[in-house]
Parts: sequence; C-alpha cells; structure tokens
Amino acid sequence: MSTSVFSFNFQRSAVAIAACAVCMAAFTQSANAQTIISVGAGAVSGSTADRALFGQYNGLGEDRNLVGILGIDYSMRDQDAGQWLDIKGSNLLGHTRELGLVWKNPGSWKLNANYGELTRYDPSTINTGLLGAGSTTPQVVPVAAGAGSDLALQTKRTSLGLGMTKIISPAWQIALDLKTEKKEGSRLFGIGMNCPSVIAVPQCGANTGWALLMLPEPINASTSQVETRVSYAMDKLRFSLGYYGSFYRNNNDTLNPSVPGSLNANAGLINILNQPLALAPDNQAHQFDLSGSFDLAPSTRTTFKLARAIATQNVDFASAGLTGAPAGVSNLGGNVATNLAKLSLTSRPVKELSLLADWRYENRQDDTPIALYNSEGTATYTNQSFPNRKTKGKLQASWQFNSDYRGTLGADYETIDRGVFTASSAIAGVSALRQQTQETGVRAELRRRMSDNASGAVTLSSSKRTGSNWLKDNNGLGVTEVTDVSNPVLGLPSTSILPPTLADRKRNKIKIFADWQPSEELTLQFSAEGGKDQYDVPTVYGLQDTRMNLLGVDWTYALSDAWAINGYLSRGQQTLNQALPAGYLMAFNDTSLNASIGFAGKTTSKIELGGNLLYVNDRSIYAQGLDASADAYSAALLASTGGLPDIVFRQTALKLYGKYALDKTSSVRVDLIHQRTSMNDWAWGANGVPFVYSDGTTVMQQPTQNVSFIGVTYSYQLP
Repeated sequence: MSTSVFSFNFQRSAVAIAACAVCMAAFTQSANAQTIISVGAGAVSGSTADRALFGQYNGLGEDRNLVGILGIDYSMRDQDAGQWLDIKGSNLLGHTRELGLVWKNPGSWKLNANYGELTRYDPSTINTGLLGAGSTTPQVVPVAAGAGSDLALQTKRTSLGLGMTKIISPAWQIALDLKTEKKEGSRLFGIGMNCPSVIAVPQCGANTGWALLMLPEPINASTSQVETRVSYAMDKLRFSLGYYGSFYRNNNDTLNPSVPGSLNANAGLINILNQPLALAPDNQAHQFDLSGSFDLAPSTRTTFKLARAIATQNVDFASAGLTGAPAGVSNLGGNVATNLAKLSLTSRPVKELSLLADWRYENRQDDTPIALYNSEGTATYTNQSFPNRKTKGKLQASWQFNSDYRGTLGADYETIDRGVFTASSAIAGVSALRQQTQETGVRAELRRRMSDNASGAVTLSSSKRTGSNWLKDNNGLGVTEVTDVSNPVLGLPSTSILPPTLADRKRNKIKIFADWQPSEELTLQFSAEGGKDQYDVPTVYGLQDTRMNLLGVDWTYALSDAWAINGYLSRGQQTLNQALPAGYLMAFNDTSLNASIGFAGKTTSKIELGGNLLYVNDRSIYAQGLDASADAYSAALLASTGGLPDIVFRQTALKLYGKYALDKTSSVRVDLIHQRTSMNDWAWGANGVPFVYSDGTTVMQQPTQNVSFIGVTYSYQLP
C-alpha cells in the first residue's frame, strides 16, 4: 500500500463520517437502529511544561487550553436481511481520534475497517540553537546554555486497517487483514564521540577531546502488515494455514548533521561528528504457519504448530548516502530464517488427574554475509553472525484430592545454543561469552477452598541455569575456550564482567494468593510474591544477586444496591547488587507504593456519580561504595558528592465524573481531573540545573507539574 493513504486530515475524517452516515440512513429504512452522538468541549490548565506528563498521549500536550469533543456510536440490526452494522467513533476532534466499522452477516461474512491517530508529545523541555531540528540535515549552532530557542518534539501515528472474514461452509473459513501505519515527526536522539588518545581512535587526529550533541531523529516511516488465514474445524480435527507479512519503509535513510569547527579544536573529532549516521533501514519479513489440534480421545487433545519465517534487509549503502563499505559489498544482505515447531498434549485419564506436556523448538539461522565492516587502528573486524537454537519443554500434573484441595507439580527445561562464534569479529563490552546455556526448574502449587466464600493458593518454584565453558576474547582475534576459569594464565581475569543473561543462576520464588468474600457486600483479594536470583560467576564483579517482593490487596464493597466503593493497595520492592572493577559497588533498591480508592453510584434515577483517587510513590536508591582497587579520583568524587542521589517519582490523580439524564434520549456528563506530579530524575537535570550538551543545548523536565481538566459532554440518542 502506498504512503499516499496517509494524507488523511480532519476533512477526510469528516468525509468518512459522512459516508458512514449514508450507510446508516440506508439501513434505518428497514432495520432497528440506534444512534448516539456525543458533543462537548474541554479545558485544561497550566503551561505545556505543567502538563508534559499528563498530555503525552491524550492530545493535551500541545500549547492549547481548549479542546472539542465529538463521538458517535451507531448500531443497526436488520433481522430480515440478517445483517448487523456497528460504527463507533471517539475523540473525532482531537489528536487521538478513532473510527471503526463492523458490518457482518452472522454465520456468513464479516467486514471491518478502522482508522486511528495518536500523537505523542515529548515531555522534555528543550532549549537549543540547533537549526533544522527534526530534518535529516540539522545544523549545530553553539549557544550559551539556556540562550537558544525552545523546541517541542512530537511523533504522530496514523493507521488504517481493513479486514474480511468469510465462512465458506460449516467446516471452512477464510480471513484477510490489512493494516498500515504512518509515523511522522521527531524524537529525542543524538550522537557523541570521545577521543581519549591517538592510539585508541586514530581517526581523531593528533588532539584529544569529546562532544555530545542533541540531534532529534527525523521520523518519516510506514509499516504495513498483511495476514491471511484459512481455517478448518470439524469433528476431531481443527487447523489453520496462515501467512503473515510485515513491511517497514523509512523515507529517511541517514541523518547528516553539520557541526562547526568552533565546537571543538580537534579537527579529527569534528570530521567524525559530521559523518552521516544511518537510520533504521527498510526491511521485511514473511511467515507461513500451520497450527491446529486433534482429539486423540474424548479426554486427550494434542495441539501443534509449524512455522517458517524469513526476514531480510538489503538497503543499498550508496543510495542511502553511506560510504566506507567493504570492497565489493553494496548492502548488508541481511537474511535471518526462523523455523518453529511446537507440540502440546493435554489429557485427563481419570476424573482427578490432569496432565500437560509441551515441547517447543525454535531455530534461527543467520545467513547474513560476513564482511570487514570495522577497523580500529591496524586491526579489522567483521560483523558477527547470531544464530540461535532454543528448545523448551514442560511437564505438568494436577490432582484433585477432594472438593477442597487441588495440587499441581511441574517441571520446565530450556536450552539455548548460540552457534559458533564468528572468529573474525570481536567482543565488546564484556569479558567473555557462552555458546550454550541450560535451565531446569520445578514448580509446586496447592490450591484450597477453605469455605464457600474463601479460597487460596500457594506456589513454589525453583530453577537453575548452567552453561558450557566461557569463551574469552582473544585480543579481537576470535575467542578462546576457558576450561579452567581459575587458571592465572589461561583462565579469566579477576576483573572480568560477565553478562548476567549467560551466567549461572539460581532462582527461587514463592507466590501466595487468597480470595475472600466475608459477606455478600464485601470481596477481598490478597496476593504476595517474593523471589531471589543468585548469580554464580568466577569473579566478584558485575551483577551478583537480585531480590523482589510484591504485596497487594484489592477490595470491593457494596454500600447499597445503588452505591459501591473499591480500591487497591500494593507495595513492590526490587534490589540488585553489582560491582565495577576499580570503581563503585552499587546496591540498587527500588520501592514502589500504589494505592487507589474509587466510588460509583446513583443519587436518583437521573443522576450518576463516580470517581477515584490514585496515588503512586516510586523511590530508587543508589547506595554506593568503593572497590578496594578504586583510584583516588573515584574516592574523592564519592566523598564530595555522597554518590548518586535518590530518584523519587510521586503522582496523585483525582478523577470525578457526574452524569445527568435530561430525558430518555439525552444526557449531560461532566468530567473533572486533577493531577499533581513531582520527580527529581537527575538524568535530565538536578536541583533545577538542566542537562547541558556540548553545544549549549539543555534538556530537562519540570520537577513539579500540576494540571486540571474539565470536560462537558452532551449525548443524544437519535429517534
């Protein structure tokens, strides 16, 4: 589908609504139809910075205080023709408008169409001297911090979908779905370069230096998806054969900044920063699958799935404006094929016993050609192949001891083979890799019905992951298998940092759940969960262990037939301990508290009221210490600053609504929202001082934001 379909604006949306109205008029001549139209207006307080978080996705993030409200809900049932038609539209005057249509003849066919828009406003306050921000050719203009112009970034998604289902016979059905989405705008992005020494980065030239620049990513891309499926269902056999295709097209191949020499005296650094930067390239994927189930016996069923997917990326380097490719290589030639097989068996041989067996195999083959893309001084490196073969298995048995007790035992297994390491590539950022990992786990659960109005469950699980020998980087010339990690010459250095996703790990978890209804009016649900991960690696650095716990309660209470209140309270905590060689020891702790209380009811037959109060408090604590081998500079920095400060996010939101029925066909609804947010995330500023880029661009988020919204909506049901 061409991108021209995305020239939609409100005028075209209005045309679509008018076309729907014609359909409605045609059907209402001989059918039972109902149409509800809602119109209204809303007002929001505060500046753009005050509602940066509140208005990220609801269309209220831009610099306007008044919005219009328009919605439509049309439903038709033509019993004589056997046809149903539903048309729904919401927020048709806003930036999050949606319009959907479903037209069907139950038991024969169905057509559906939908159109939607979503605009995201970046919550950051940006001040910059950058020219051409959001284009593919931005020009960096250094300014004093805060002396530039304010820049607002946003992205807009516009989607269109069409679908069709046809029932050919009682056994056969065919379905087709098409969807395309256009994404435009710009988002926070940037580039940076560090020239620590001539030896480390020869391209920098004779001088050292560094720079970090904010360059918004220009977005002008489309994603199209198509899915078709033929299904069969009769007696014991059910299956479907399907195709899924995804096509991504980016109209912006590269970002080509213009960085002046006045930014830094290092000519080599400036030359690097002025090079074109590749953006997300065009790509596509195709998948064919066969899935279904077969009843082996009245109490035994097997399900299966076979699939093959091929993803490719072959954008021409030269046409995209990229140079420096290896000799004879015009494009990446990316080609990844994935084969999937899955088989499950469920059975209930006796009334008390339920069995489950599940096996899944996935093999990803990376057939992308290997070429010399990277160079560092006199050394050259190729790209790396990333094959992946994963096998997962599950066995589970449940026994109903009596009407009150039910027990379940389960075992899980997973193995991952990452293939042979590409010897001509290099490891970066970690000390060693692993080709294979295996994980086994067991689960046990006991459920009990304590009474007619109370039940609960306890689940225990434990798993252990191990793997093959570590593969140590051989100075950029492939890897060497380490058979004895403690060997001082051939083993791993004591300062090694190993990926936690590959390390040996023990995981233990417990989960408790209870459902209690002490009276006809009150319902309570309790949940508690805790777990610990312990990593076993041949070093004291990197991630060592993590913990988590979560407590929660949900409740509902009916005050009367007309009034009810509800709420929830939850508290979660996550911790992790890690260490950096010759640097900092970090004990990270994140604690989150969430609470809500709400009500809904009617004062009279015409007046309906409701609302809720929500509170969120999230605190991240970075307790820091020093490794014994840390240098004097690190020690002095920690002593003078006390380490990283806490990050605290708090939000209180009050939402109220009232609805008054004027008569049988019309009503008025009033919505009130007040939201207060406070945060001190030092990533984009601390103590009122914004983050400053090398050219004087500043980025920050307003630490305290207060916003209120009032909306009035009139709904009328057409006769």
